[in-house]
Amino acid sequence: MAMDRLSELLWYKSQAGDWNEALPVGNGRIGGMVFGRPLYEEIGLNEDSVWSGGKRERNNKSALKNLAKVRELLFEERISEAEAIVNECFCGTPINQRHYQTLGSLFIGIDGDVEKVSDYERSLDLSRAVATTSFTLDGARIERKVIASNPDELLLVGIRTDKEKSLSINVGINGRDDYFDSNSPVSDNEIHYYGGMGGHDNGIDFFCTVRVYTDGVSYMSGSLLRVKDASEVTIALSCRTSYYLPDSYKKQSVEDCDKIDGTCFETLLQRHIEDYKSYYDRARLSLCNNGKENAQLPTDERLSAIGNADDNKLTELYFNFGRYLMISASRQGTLPTNLQGIWNNDMWPAWGCKFTININTQMNYWCAENCNLGDLHMPLFDLIEKMRPHGRVTAKEMYDCGGFVCHHNTDLWGDTAPQDLWTPGTQWPMGAAWLCLHIWEHYCFTLDKDFLKEKYETMKEASEFFVDFLIEDKKGRLVTCPSVSPENTYITKSNTKGSVCIGPTMDTSIIYDLFSAVINSSEILGIDAEYAKKLSDLRSRLPQLEIGKYGQIMEWAEDYDEAEPGHRHISQLFALYPSDRISMRKTPLLSDAARATIERRLSYGGGHTGWSRAWIINMWARLCDGQMVYDNIRALLSHSTNKNMFDNHPPFQIDGNFGGTAGITEALLQSHGGEINLLCALPKQWESGSFEHLRARGGFDVSCKWENGKVKNAVIKATKDGQCRVVGDSFKVMHNGEPVNTTVCDGATCFEARNGEAYDIII
Repeated sequence: MAMDRLSELLWYKSQAGDWNEALPVGNGRIGGMVFGRPLYEEIGLNEDSVWSGGKRERNNKSALKNLAKVRELLFEERISEAEAIVNECFCGTPINQRHYQTLGSLFIGIDGDVEKVSDYERSLDLSRAVATTSFTLDGARIERKVIASNPDELLLVGIRTDKEKSLSINVGINGRDDYFDSNSPVSDNEIHYYGGMGGHDNGIDFFCTVRVYTDGVSYMSGSLLRVKDASEVTIALSCRTSYYLPDSYKKQSVEDCDKIDGTCFETLLQRHIEDYKSYYDRARLSLCNNGKENAQLPTDERLSAIGNADDNKLTELYFNFGRYLMISASRQGTLPTNLQGIWNNDMWPAWGCKFTININTQMNYWCAENCNLGDLHMPLFDLIEKMRPHGRVTAKEMYDCGGFVCHHNTDLWGDTAPQDLWTPGTQWPMGAAWLCLHIWEHYCFTLDKDFLKEKYETMKEASEFFVDFLIEDKKGRLVTCPSVSPENTYITKSNTKGSVCIGPTMDTSIIYDLFSAVINSSEILGIDAEYAKKLSDLRSRLPQLEIGKYGQIMEWAEDYDEAEPGHRHISQLFALYPSDRISMRKTPLLSDAARATIERRLSYGGGHTGWSRAWIINMWARLCDGQMVYDNIRALLSHSTNKNMFDNHPPFQIDGNFGGTAGITEALLQSHGGEINLLCALPKQWESGSFEHLRARGGFDVSCKWENGKVKNAVIKATKDGQCRVVGDSFKVMHNGEPVNTTVCDGATCFEARNGEAYDIII
């Protein structure tokens, strides 16, 4: 296999054994899982708005009248009594939000004897977003390509053979545990498949059109379409729902297929590739090729071997796969990626396959900005806007607070009431606040003042909730109460266990950053100075980051022990990553404590879930420890990655893919704290390589080449006027072959950059 394909192609010598080995395709809204079965292909189907029901009001009417009592009990350390009230009077009513569902499966049969199949291979080309299955059947070479086209809003299957008029196939659609109304042909080349939850509670209906185009003969046969005497067959699937198009989803589904009538598959394929590459080709990573022998193996064998051998090209492949998943699952106008992106096989998936916003949904977008895919961040911002009106009601009814609030989950309707009945996780009022920090992040990377002006009120409204919600603790600090440190349990000095608490460190860190974002936005936009001053005063009264008895960053406002020292969440290190209040260059003592925190977690078995390992990679990158970055990437690949390269929690959760991609990027390029830092967490195994057109905060496009572990040259292109600070003081900055005036301050080289101009960093 060509060397340049080792990092852009997933390939296998056998069909998928189950859904976790199938290959994903997606256009942002429609998803498919391609099994690659030669004679009886299955493509698992999803559409991002096929959920279990409609909007409903779930705020617990008993919360507010019990709020003061819960706070009193927590301050008296009568934790079990407080938790009993919280579990009954603060949970959602009903307990659960709506959940994501599968759409079913498309089945494609090819007439023939499976014993006569040979020369089989299946692959997913990340550079073109094409899943291909090819094999020889009774002397004829057959190739089947599957794409999910965003320009045409269709899932498309193209089948061809080199033996003229030898193809005979059948096409059918089924699934959803029989939760559909019809899957019957309506003509000799078209099936309508429809159903959903619209019959009650203003739920969501779907309508799919499956249409076959061929040079052979197509006809109806029971619930199937059959084709005979064909050399080529194109199958088009459209799906529309009442969520997006309440009055016209059926009509639009048929029209989606009408629009491509008379268009050959190759034309549709090229249109899809052109659209996809407009995103994929924005950035590139190349690492030196160690482990050459393993790099030539099929993807499943490479993953099996990574625990004992180096394979930088597999890390490259993982990076490209993360970008592929982002492009395939999050397009403007779609819903944001959920716990599984858009790919789900179950009517009742794990954790409802919702938007879990105590880290997982946020992690899904950690690689959006720095991988030059910031416009694919937009669906997340759209979801925040759906949450706002519901969050205002939740804030008022549950807490008598202004602003808007959301807890640790939401759904496609923007439900903001607590989810589940699970003491360690449910009562956490920080979800909306953390999501709003993504608005600020997008601004920091783009410096787009129009965007900031549009979204300022959203961030402000999230902050207004905490202006009212924060209360004084016994030390006079402003804290949240009640809350939890996500999903963890503490042990008090009296040996009492609890989860509901006062002022966990993660809450304080998020509020500090949210207040800071609003304060900074106020100054940038020249508005709301009085409110910014109010937030500044409140921010100064928040608890400080503290170091505990194990040398660790304290997780709670008191130095409690953890019931699970190896817990998957490391929430107290929010200030290290994704925030930047802890940094190697500016807070060395806190950085040492952060290291001690991670080491303690790992020593007790932490990092055992894929997303947790991915978070740890980013933390080690921020601590500039390249070897630990490398070791944890290897652990992610060897212990938490399925054969199809999906992250394995277990079960499958996509956040580890996106978090891992962000971590690889963070090792090479950091831009927090107002400065660009190149290769600060470079593993020795990546001794040479390059990246092109990654993005840095401040509106910078950055490319870099390195050899022997050191920068050889770099190019920084400005997209806005402003100062550029690059860590290091022993290099020259050139512009159009001429030296640029620079100053050195605090170990960083500073120069004024102009919009549209490129600057060479010469070592």
